[in-house]
This record gives sequence, structure tokens and C-alpha cells, in this order.
Amino acid sequence: MHYRRICQPPRLLIALVLALLTSAAAAQQWRWRSTPVREGMPDRRGGFMFCRLRYTSVVREANGQGWSTDYPSADNNFMSRLAELTHAPIATWNNGEPGYVVVDATDPALFQCPFLFASDVGTAGFSQAEARQLRAYLQKGGFLWVDDFWGNRAWARWVGEILAVLPNAQIVDIPRDHAIFNTLYAVPETPQIPSIQFWRRSGGGTSERGSESAEPHLRGIFDDRGRLMVLMSHNTDIADGWEREGEDDRFFYAFSPGSYAIGINVVIWAMTR
Repeated sequence: MHYRRICQPPRLLIALVLALLTSAAAAQQWRWRSTPVREGMPDRRGGFMFCRLRYTSVVREANGQGWSTDYPSADNNFMSRLAELTHAPIATWNNGEPGYVVVDATDPALFQCPFLFASDVGTAGFSQAEARQLRAYLQKGGFLWVDDFWGNRAWARWVGEILAVLPNAQIVDIPRDHAIFNTLYAVPETPQIPSIQFWRRSGGGTSERGSESAEPHLRGIFDDRGRLMVLMSHNTDIADGWEREGEDDRFFYAFSPGSYAIGINVVIWAMTR
């Protein structure tokens, strides 16, 4: 699968990929040894802030770790690459680290997060208070992207939870001509990105639930004015392409360019609407 940068020669993307390879391994090793839960707001908030939703898991999914799946490396790496691959400024802590944070649905700080991300949501269970505040957050202009949930069981559980948040919502497939697929990078289709552990065990497979999850989906919920409030990447683990960028060159080349392409497209589109 190939990705090209809109209005710029493909060689620029190749150069950026090579630059990522030179720096990713050292940064990734440090992140795996240090997993602080970043709460509160970054000291310097003059740019994009990656907020991760912390929730309670009420069931388990194979290979999942609940809300902390892919945390914190995916969050840190994505913000770093967004700053490198675009002109977008990012929030930072006083020590210069990217300003990624963890928030609970009932935390008032949620409303300071224009972008909210959640992984392994096929295990999530929202309380009434959490559902109520997430509804208020989305209706006030917030944006939620959920990722890394596989198969029918996880999909059904997530649909039940998000419909408790937005009872009248209609879940639709994002059409291929939607701007998310072309905002900065041309992404021809929703990439199926497996966890690196599954990819290794399966000898290069990408569908973590076999034929049941063979087709990745990008789905969404729009408000009455056509604004995308909730984005759902199902049967794919986009964030593993960010988290594991420095662990294995083969995995990087196969999946990280695609994961960053769609991720950057989503952020730019969501944050400019």
C-alpha cells in the first residue's frame, strides 16, 4: 500500500520515513521503560493535545489491556511525528515532552480536550455519569476517536456503550470520498494494522480474529449539522503503528507510514472543523 503527500513530491515522504527510522528506536526503548500516567493539563498548551480516555473494562478481549492499550508510547510518538511531519504546534510539559494526557469521562478537564482517543473499547463499560458527561462533551464540540477493537463481540459491546452516550445516533461507514482520506495524505483505503505481537505469531497476518475481522472499517457518528463527533476504526489497530514504530524495521515499513498517514489526516480534519 502506498501513500503520497498531497501537493508535494513523494520523495519528501520517503525522506521523512527515513528520518523516523533514525530516531525511533532510541525513543521507543525509553518509553517502554517509563509508563507514567500523565494527568492534569500540560504546562504549555499552545497547540494540539492528545487526550486519552481512561475507562473501566467490564470484559476482557484477547491481547487487550483496556484503556492503557498502546499507552504511553503511541500518544507520545504520534504527537512527536505530528510536529515533525506538519507545521502543527503541539502542547508540551515544562520538560519539553509532548503534552499527552489521560482523562476520566467525569473529569471537568475533559472539556479542555478538543481531541479524545480510546483503545480496546470493546471492553469498556460507562456509568450513567460517564455517559452523561461524554454526551455533553461531544455535543459541545468534542471529538472522540476509538481504535483497536476486533470482531463481532467487541463491536456489539462498543455499540451498546456509545448508544448509551448518544441514544439517537446513527453509525455510518465513512465514505471513501470523505476528506479524512485526503486531508494531507492520500490514503486509498482503511489500513488493517495488527498488534506487533499478533503479526509476529501469525507470520505476518493482519486479521486478529481470522475471517471475522478480515475487513477493517472506518465508521462514524455525525451530528445534525454534519460534524463528525465519533470516529471508529474497527478491525484494525492504528495506534500500534505509532507505538511500535521503533521496534522492528519490517513492521515499521509495513504499517507505520499508513498509520501516521490516516492519523494525521484525522487530526487535521477534526481540529479544523
